[in-house]
Amino acid sequence: MAVAKVCGVETEYGIQTVGVADANPITSSSMLVNSYVTQISKRVGWDFDDESPMVDARGFQREFLLGPEVETHLVNTVLTNGARYYVDHAHPEYSSPECLTPREAVVFDKAGEEILRRSMIAASKVLPQGQSIVVYKNNSDRKGNSYGTHENYMMDRNVPFARIVEQVTPYFVTRQIFAGAGKVGTEMSYVPKEQVPFQISQRADFFEEEVGLETTLKRPIVNTRDEPHADATRYRRLHVILGDANMSEFSTWLKVGVTALILAMIEDGALDGIEASLEHPVTTLRTISYDVTLKKVLRLASGKTITALDLQHRYLERAKRYSQSHGLLALGDEVEAKQLLGAWEETLGLLERDPMLAADRLDWVAKYRLVQGYQQRHGLLWDDPKLAAIDLQYHDIRPAKSLFYRLNMENVVSPTEIADAVYEPPKRTRAYFRGKCLEKYGPSVAAANWDSMIFDLGEDPLRRVPMMDPLRGSAEHVDELIRECATAAELIKRLGS
Repeated sequence: MAVAKVCGVETEYGIQTVGVADANPITSSSMLVNSYVTQISKRVGWDFDDESPMVDARGFQREFLLGPEVETHLVNTVLTNGARYYVDHAHPEYSSPECLTPREAVVFDKAGEEILRRSMIAASKVLPQGQSIVVYKNNSDRKGNSYGTHENYMMDRNVPFARIVEQVTPYFVTRQIFAGAGKVGTEMSYVPKEQVPFQISQRADFFEEEVGLETTLKRPIVNTRDEPHADATRYRRLHVILGDANMSEFSTWLKVGVTALILAMIEDGALDGIEASLEHPVTTLRTISYDVTLKKVLRLASGKTITALDLQHRYLERAKRYSQSHGLLALGDEVEAKQLLGAWEETLGLLERDPMLAADRLDWVAKYRLVQGYQQRHGLLWDDPKLAAIDLQYHDIRPAKSLFYRLNMENVVSPTEIADAVYEPPKRTRAYFRGKCLEKYGPSVAAANWDSMIFDLGEDPLRRVPMMDPLRGSAEHVDELIRECATAAELIKRLGS
């Protein structure tokens, strides 16, 4: 049976410094994160010892290439909700804690937005008068630069990676029809702008390879980074870099949930024999993104043709059979998983009848209706800067400024759950142990990362506590232990016994 699909979302936010000419985004991002850490949260550093971004899932290590620069000098901290909050090159990034269900992933993704909002307020208290930092949850600066929204899913190490690539690639290419965030125009210089007034995905323009290790250059549809942050003999972490930054809770829920379901099906062999392989996945990715009618015909590797909607239906039919034969427990909650399966089917049905019927649940449809309405009312050409400004304003995370928050979009989680998740970790993964240790023993925590914590008990050596199983360290496992141990030293002693 498929392993539990422990999952999480990493978001690099767009950043703008108002009132400063030629502001340095790295400096602004550092100020933003540091303001939150020093004024609101506790500061605990990130442990980089286990970082290995150049190990490739295809069975080798890319030692002959320069790995991504690890900027250990920039602000990089762990929060009491179990998340990582840091500066990634020129962007503030929030990486959610490990979640057991897709709905939980939505809660902690939205908690990240709230943390960024509070960071803006904290930064405004130290910035000179007339200056402010504004953050956008989007993926492009319209100058040819794209920043990521990545997802992570726990998988069984025994599943051949080649099978994962073969069976997940067509799904990844076509899932943008419900997971895309929408975008005015294109940044591809060789594509005439009048041919792409609006597209479904913010990220489709920036992918050049089918499979590969890179995340910033020659981006691949399937990323091969083999950094499990867990017991590598049992698990792998599928690092998904293809997704858009979603404002819509519903889009995020479908994106994470259906992907988790597809990966569980791959593990259990439920997609074996499916005819879905595309002839040219990279160009097809853009073909779909540029077609808001969802009617473009795509060519399969077999020579047959199909639409993106029909290919998604092909996966859906397999998923319905899988739910009957295997159940959906790998998604953490079978009741939620059945709701998700129904929502996927319903959403594909709406898109088939008329994409505009999904305007209250999907980002790209909501944005398209908003921008198109403005364009038609004012008689504007699609390359008018006002439409690009509307696109950006949709992603402003300040409710008073954001166009997204003026729309009546379907919610998946409650404001109370989001507010609680700013400080409280998920209860059913190791994030609980990480978060609660930071909350109770903060001064004694020297550093942390995803799979271990390092304690400073005031004497040499520092004590490392490994957390190699993402399902251990939950409230069920450690809540009583943490409650009974008044100090970190007592905790370490009890763990050792």
